[in-house]
Amino acid sequence: MLPFKLVYHDRYDLNLGPHVFPSQKFRLIHEMLLRERLATEEDFVRPDPAKDEDILRVHTFEWVQKLKTGTLTASDIMLLEVPYSPELVEAVWLAAGGTILAAQSALRDGFGSNLSGGFHHAHPGHGEGFCAIHDVAVAIRKLQADGAIKKAIVVDTDVHHGNGTAAIFRNDPAVFTLSIHQVNNYPAHKPPSSLDLNLDDRVEDEEYLGALIPAVQQTLDKFQPEILFYVGGADPYCEDQLGGLSLTKEGLKQRDRRVFEEARRRGIPVATTLAGGYAFRVEDTVRIHVNTILAAREAALAFPSASAARS
Repeated sequence: MLPFKLVYHDRYDLNLGPHVFPSQKFRLIHEMLLRERLATEEDFVRPDPAKDEDILRVHTFEWVQKLKTGTLTASDIMLLEVPYSPELVEAVWLAAGGTILAAQSALRDGFGSNLSGGFHHAHPGHGEGFCAIHDVAVAIRKLQADGAIKKAIVVDTDVHHGNGTAAIFRNDPAVFTLSIHQVNNYPAHKPPSSLDLNLDDRVEDEEYLGALIPAVQQTLDKFQPEILFYVGGADPYCEDQLGGLSLTKEGLKQRDRRVFEEARRRGIPVATTLAGGYAFRVEDTVRIHVNTILAAREAALAFPSASAARS
C-alpha cells in the first residue's frame, strides 16, 4: 500500500471523443497503477462532486449556470476548445471534488494525489484551453474557508503558462503562484504569476531543473506556505505534440521528486494534480503521470511525514 491516498473516479473522462486531449488517460493511469502493482484498490478513494458553493468561491454564477444548463455561446466553446457535454460538466465537478479531497488527505498524511485536475487555464468567468473549472483554486478557497490553511503555493510545471491561476490569485498575498513554462507557447496573453520562469524552446533536463529547483527552494523558505499544490504537466516531454521543450521521462520524474523532497524537508504537505500531456503515444503521457505518483512515494518514504514534521 502507498503511504498516502490516490483520488480517482471512473467518470473523470471528459467525454471528448477524438481529440488531442487524451481524456482516457485518467482511466489508463488508474489501470497502470493497479496492473504494475504500484498501488492496490485500498489506496484509492472516490471523490464526491464539488459543491456549487465551493465552485462559486472561484467562478462567477453566470459561468457556473452556463455549464450546468448547457447554454455556452459559440465564443465560450471556442475559448474552451473542447465540445460541451453533460459528461464534461460531471467530470470537472468531480475533478474539483477530487482536488479538495487530495488536499485534505495531504494535510492529514503529508501527500494526496488526484488522478485528474490541474485545469489551470480556467478563469472565473470562462473556460480556456481544455479547462472549464479551476479545481486547484476551488480547493485552496475551500481549505481557507474551512480554516484548514491560510497560505498556499501553486507550483505549476505544465509546459503552458498557468494563466487562469495567475488571474485568479493576482491580488492575493496568501497564495503564491509559480509557473515554469515554455514562453513561446499558449496562451498568447500571460498575466503575471507571483513568479514566472520563462523558458526558451527546446530546453533540456539540466537547464530546466537548474531553473526550477532553486526557485522552489527560495520561495518555500521565504513564503512558508502551509500546503503546496503541484500541477504536474507531462507536456514538457520531448515528444509532446503541444509542447516545445525537450525533457526526458527521467528528467520529468526527477523534477517531480525534487520538488516533493523540498516540500518534505520543510514539513509542507503536497497535493498533486495532473495537467497537460499530449505525447504522440498516449502510453508515454500515462507513464509520465504514473511516475509523478512514484516520485511522491519515494519522497514520502525518504523523509518523515509532513504532518509529523509540522507538529
